[in-house]
Amino acid sequence: MSADPTQVLAFETDCHIFDGCGFPAPGLHSFLFEPIWGHQDDAVYFNKTMLLALLGSVIIIGFFWAAFRKPQVVPGKLQMVAEAGYDFIRRGIVYETIGKKEGEKYVPLIVSLFFFIWMMNLWSIIPVAQFPVTSIISYPLVLALIVYVLWVSLTFKRHGFVGAFKNFTGYNKELGAVLPLAMVIEFFSNLLVRPFTHAVRLFANMFAGHTLLLLFTIASWYLLNGIGIAYAGVSFIMVIVMTAFELFVQALQAYVFVLLTCTFIQGALAEHH
Repeated sequence: MSADPTQVLAFETDCHIFDGCGFPAPGLHSFLFEPIWGHQDDAVYFNKTMLLALLGSVIIIGFFWAAFRKPQVVPGKLQMVAEAGYDFIRRGIVYETIGKKEGEKYVPLIVSLFFFIWMMNLWSIIPVAQFPVTSIISYPLVLALIVYVLWVSLTFKRHGFVGAFKNFTGYNKELGAVLPLAMVIEFFSNLLVRPFTHAVRLFANMFAGHTLLLLFTIASWYLLNGIGIAYAGVSFIMVIVMTAFELFVQALQAYVFVLLTCTFIQGALAEHH
């Protein structure tokens, strides 16, 4: 069964409290979609989340292309918005974390990551779409792996094998007898746990937020019967509140992801002491 969130209420149209039917609570099935093309068991298929990711990429590329294809000294409204967003990431995150000299070359990557993630998050509250792509763990995981490969390669390039090993293990001879234990913990923390937590932080927030939105949306419909109408109104108010909160969380999670990315890059470029 398809679990398209836009149809969550459709297949429960006649299901209300006091009608003898149970509450259709959201769950993992709410994050599964039937393929638009192909079959679920095929090696290659295309579903709603892939479509949203593709459309989001086209929207971001189209927006910046339209804003900067004919840049003006006195910018128009579109160019002004694009410049404000670009400059916010460049100065407020990259320069502040990595530094202007070292960070300039990474600005395009960080800007691309921020707006891509933000767009993938925003699908959650856009009518018809109504699903955050980043609530599927594979998308944040791929983004985290891209950052991980960049961080590891930069560390080896800047410090060499020995320097990179010290960087990964937090080598500090002043730790004395606990140095071996500290190095083992740092090694596993940096090379194994770090990319996992980088991905899960984004995934978990969007997964939880979407589940709560579904919960209150379904409850609003389910309670529309008899005295339950009063509770349905409260639930609907929570939908509005949660939607506003999600707007904040969506931007915040994109910001946190790229901020951590810049921190990793800065750590790779910094001299080890």
